[in-house]
Amino acid sequence: MWGHRVVAALVASAVVGTGITAADAAVDPKLTVTSVTADRTTIAVSGLNTVPVKLTVAAKYDTANPDDNNLVLLVYIKRISGTGPMSQLLSTDLPRTSGTVQNGVWSGPVHIPSTANGTYKVYGVSYGPYFTWQAGGMLPDPTPVDGPTLTITGTHQPKVTAKVTPAVVPFGPNYTITWAITDRTTGKPYGTRVRALLGVDNQCAEEAGGANVLTTTGGLVSYSYPSSAGESINCLRIKSTPLDITGLGLAVIRPGVVSAVPSKTSATVGTIVPVNGSVLGPAAFCPVLLQRLYGASQWRGVSTAKTRQSGRYTVSAQPAYKGLIPYRVYFPKCGRYLVGVSRVFYIRGL
Repeated sequence: MWGHRVVAALVASAVVGTGITAADAAVDPKLTVTSVTADRTTIAVSGLNTVPVKLTVAAKYDTANPDDNNLVLLVYIKRISGTGPMSQLLSTDLPRTSGTVQNGVWSGPVHIPSTANGTYKVYGVSYGPYFTWQAGGMLPDPTPVDGPTLTITGTHQPKVTAKVTPAVVPFGPNYTITWAITDRTTGKPYGTRVRALLGVDNQCAEEAGGANVLTTTGGLVSYSYPSSAGESINCLRIKSTPLDITGLGLAVIRPGVVSAVPSKTSATVGTIVPVNGSVLGPAAFCPVLLQRLYGASQWRGVSTAKTRQSGRYTVSAQPAYKGLIPYRVYFPKCGRYLVGVSRVFYIRGL
């Protein structure tokens, strides 16, 4: 898949939809690349702008299939030095501009954003189109090339931050995220309305769906989300073609809401009594701890388990003495889910 302090848990990468991942497949044996050239090798780009650099690929594709006459190529570019969120770049789908598919020239732009900053190297070529590969979740392994080096100076790069309201999002009500786009250098908004895409789940990496929005001139946009969206990644993307300029993905913080029900309310001392329950979310593969009350106030763990994919779990109680014994299930913080405790329940030892 092409992925500060905020009142939410961040996904691993602050940039949404801008990674390049190659498939576990052999390089296309039909494609032979003779050369890749660029119409410029030094690029300066600022703010929300992009600068097109024309790439020209001389290549041969060994095919007799007439459907391949419309073959397009993709050029892969990686950063070899410098800093910034864009470690890799990808050209647009390059159409054939002369010759034949068996021996021709393909040309078109790569759009350079300000978030690309440093020295980049053209290192591979594959066939496209990009969106066909993206829909499948992987790009093919490119045919290696020793292409041109691009020196990119990116300044006044955009920065995306977010504030979630309420900070801990309950189950049921809607919640709001206020997104902010600012100039990373000055810390101030750009003073113009910025077009962005708000997405949930797969909309944060694919082209389908999402809400197209305009920020205020102060760089802000607030959006109300249904509670169900809180179980997925929420994102803002500043788009270009084919990759985003930048973006931010986040997972909202949820309370730990735990239920617990014993299979029996009384059992002979020493008998194992299954206790079933669930953690809302669902909070999958998280630990839960069955606790028993010792004395007046000391809760101690007596059984542990992990929630299943569904958020459900089973722990085991074992009455240690005759009489009414208090139990509860404790859920420690796990990922986006905060600490939670079930209601106290009782099993009578017989």
